[in-house]
Amino acid sequence: MEEFADKLAAQNPAFQRAYLGSLAPSLVKSGNLDKYYKTLTDFDFITAKINHPEFGVQPLIEDYDLIDHTKMSNNSEYNIKKGTSLELIQGTLRLSAHILVADKRQLASQLHGRLLNQKMPEEIEALLAQIKQRTTTPWLCALTPSLTPPGGRLLRTLNGHSHSVNAVAVTPNGQQVISASSDNTLKVWNLATGEEQFTLNGHSDWVNAVALTPNGQQVISASYDKTLKVWNLATGEEQFTLNGHSYSVNAVAVTPNGQQVISASVDNTLKVWNLATGKVITTFTGEYPINCCAVAPDGMTIVPGDGSGRVHFLRLENMIEG
Repeated sequence: MEEFADKLAAQNPAFQRAYLGSLAPSLVKSGNLDKYYKTLTDFDFITAKINHPEFGVQPLIEDYDLIDHTKMSNNSEYNIKKGTSLELIQGTLRLSAHILVADKRQLASQLHGRLLNQKMPEEIEALLAQIKQRTTTPWLCALTPSLTPPGGRLLRTLNGHSHSVNAVAVTPNGQQVISASSDNTLKVWNLATGEEQFTLNGHSDWVNAVALTPNGQQVISASYDKTLKVWNLATGEEQFTLNGHSYSVNAVAVTPNGQQVISASVDNTLKVWNLATGKVITTFTGEYPINCCAVAPDGMTIVPGDGSGRVHFLRLENMIEG
């Protein structure tokens, strides 16, 4: 397939788009798995799909999911080895996705740097050789394994914040990640693809903490700007602001019934808020800045930790009554 790029370049844009989008699915549908393997281990195809303006790295990653490599027909040793090679390439693309989105010119360096290993299958060795042969622009060619390889604990990196990430939360359905940063924003990410869905803008200072309601519909953020904000996760819109603290809000938690928000602040207070109205229900005042807080599964035991090194246990109903 070494003339793949040249042949594709000779076609009109509409053909290129249709061909790159349908090639892998059509090969799987027709049962031509040998060509499917060769296509997804071909550096020219990988390069063409990543560089096409309507595709990129994520659609290419999804091409490797068209078949279950662990349950190939006939379960032959040949297919198992091929499947392993495809999983290694896909894993490499996931690890490199945040870099390739920003700079597609690093494709050769990323693939070569992560796949360079003495124990790699023959298909990977062939791909590494093809990368050297087909890459005509300047690139960093590692002589020894230099980047995190696929198959380890790291699966993907989410890149987009311009400052420290201070907190992270996952939606109850496991489909989205929300990150809070010192760049004054929160970001909502698609956990399956690693793509940023939208940014939550509104805080005027560092965002220190983030929590989700049990139904996964609202995000509550806590900031150094002395406020908490409640966001609609579906739209990214700010619903309202919780004002009442006199210093940085360090932590936030939501009761299991989703009706109250608990906030911990450097102003030595722990506040309980009515999430429906945005009003303070009650305030607990300690002797030191309160750095963190949690709510027990019973929904009535509030557990803050303060700057003295102590952990307190508070009963929510007593706080409200008192």
